[in-house]
Amino acid sequence: MPVSIIIPALNEAESIGHVVRSMPWHLIAECIVVDNGSTDGTAAIAAFEGARIVTSPRGYGAACLAGSNAALPASDILVYMDGDGSDILDDLPRLIAPIQRNEADFVIGSRIRGTREPGSMLPSQVFAGKFVGVLLRLTLGVRYTDMGPFRVIRRSSLEELKMSELTYGWNLEMQIKAAKHKLRIVEISVDYRNRIGGTSKVSGNLSASLQAAIRIFEVLLRVTSARSS
Repeated sequence: MPVSIIIPALNEAESIGHVVRSMPWHLIAECIVVDNGSTDGTAAIAAFEGARIVTSPRGYGAACLAGSNAALPASDILVYMDGDGSDILDDLPRLIAPIQRNEADFVIGSRIRGTREPGSMLPSQVFAGKFVGVLLRLTLGVRYTDMGPFRVIRRSSLEELKMSELTYGWNLEMQIKAAKHKLRIVEISVDYRNRIGGTSKVSGNLSASLQAAIRIFEVLLRVTSARSS
């Protein structure tokens, strides 16, 4: 089952070269870096290290969707991860294995259940992951502990979800819709470290954190209450 790795990237020049260079090329068919409007040469660095470059309008979800649509037709498995170096590629085989064994359709890496480097997640991020997990368990009967970026989904399952969220609510929309569509969901603990360089687009400042939190809450209400299609 060919694997495409999709990395949304906005001004990650300090880290993207290391991330692409570290790819387990023997396990994957391609690495797609989706340039989300970078002004620092992110795309050129990623291309030099061997990534295929796709461009996208601003928005985390927009970048994830563009990368998904651009993936090789033969790729049955799509992997999403960040380009800041915080996700640890050594965990990739464990994340894709349940789908390869036909035991799951969607696998999410939980940073909260794994070992986190001090400072890699803000207390507010840990709280949000646990809080949303409780709400989804009560409303949908699904158990999540995180909304982490390192995740794997069967391509046919992603197409079934009809993803539409173009912002940082993409991850949560995927998790809610996966539960509503009765996908076989597995959550696996992953380790997490501090970003190599640059500034987080979500937790880098108070304004960005508040905007992301508001949007995620809006997605939670909208997608949870929507009828499955």
